[in-house]
Amino acid sequence: MVKYFLGINLLKSSWDQVSAAFWQRYPNPYSKHVLSEDILYREVTSDQKLLTRKLLTKTNRLPRWAEHIFPSNVAHAVYIIEDSIVDPSNRTLTTYTWNVNHAKIMSVEERCTYCENSENSSWTEIKREAWISSKVIGFTRPIQEFGLARFKSNVTKAMKGFEFILAKMQGDAPPRTLVETAKEATEKAKETALAAKEKARDLASKAATTKKQQYV
Repeated sequence: MVKYFLGINLLKSSWDQVSAAFWQRYPNPYSKHVLSEDILYREVTSDQKLLTRKLLTKTNRLPRWAEHIFPSNVAHAVYIIEDSIVDPSNRTLTTYTWNVNHAKIMSVEERCTYCENSENSSWTEIKREAWISSKVIGFTRPIQEFGLARFKSNVTKAMKGFEFILAKMQGDAPPRTLVETAKEATEKAKETALAAKEKARDLASKAATTKKQQYV
């Protein structure tokens, strides 16, 4: 069984502005989980559509209950392919994204369509669909529930990031609230602590191996 998500969002900016901002999304204050962004392929078709394929690297912190299920050496980075099609004639921007690693644990496929809002052509409407699945027998449901919750959280961050970039492009970047700043600092501290813990574990393992070799 697959978890399905459908959401509609509005950006109070024109399609041209949103299309331009799309290529400048990262970095922004709400995308700390996005580590890198690389263009793998780009082509302009004969009918003037722009095709692009990107590789995104994002962090993937497991929930506490999952840490007892999956081995500690499971990578905390997720590699995501993003295909996009810009159709200036029909004024649409369509993206398809999916993760290429950890797919057996959890697969997230997303399709977004950016187009002019039917009621206000100076606004942009985003139709977002997602399909979340898992092949872990016995834990499919909790993994999918977790995946859906995280996806919704990331959608909120994505929209805030988009609004930030749009405001910045227009020379009016919105100030961040104290709560948002504090929350970001807390998340950053957790990530730093996790990285330090993994490094310490690795050093301890190497030290134990060296000590064992000394007695052989």
